[in-house]
Amino acid sequence: MRRQVALLWGGVAALLIAFSPWASQFAGGLWGCTFKSLTGIACPTCGTTRAALALARFDVVTAMTQYPLPTVGWIVFLGGGLTAAAMTLMGRTPPEIPSRLPGWARAAVVAALLVNWVYAIATGV
Repeated sequence: MRRQVALLWGGVAALLIAFSPWASQFAGGLWGCTFKSLTGIACPTCGTTRAALALARFDVVTAMTQYPLPTVGWIVFLGGGLTAAAMTLMGRTPPEIPSRLPGWARAAVVAALLVNWVYAIATGV
C-alpha cells in the first residue's frame, strides 16, 4: 500500500509541475476571498493562490514573499512526492508518514499557522 501511495503522490507532483506553465490561464476563473471581502482582514489562507501561481512560474522568491508557509508546503509536497516515487521505482520502500504527530509538532504547526496569518495581515495580502 505504501508503494502505491508513493507512486500516486509522485504522479500528482509530476503532473502539477508539468501543467504549471498553464496555471495562470485558470486563475481568472477563481473567486476572491469571501472572508477578506466581508471583514477587510486577510484570512489564514489569503495569498495561497498567488503564491502557488508564482511557484508555477518557478518564481520562488515572489512566492515566499507573498505567503511563505504555503510556499514551503507546496515545495515539500512536490519534492516529497517526486522523492517517494523515485525511491519506489528504485525498489526502495519510502519512509512511513506518521499517522499522529507528537504534541510538540502539533504546537509547532499551530504556531507556524498563526505567525503566517499575522504576516499576511501585516503585509496586506
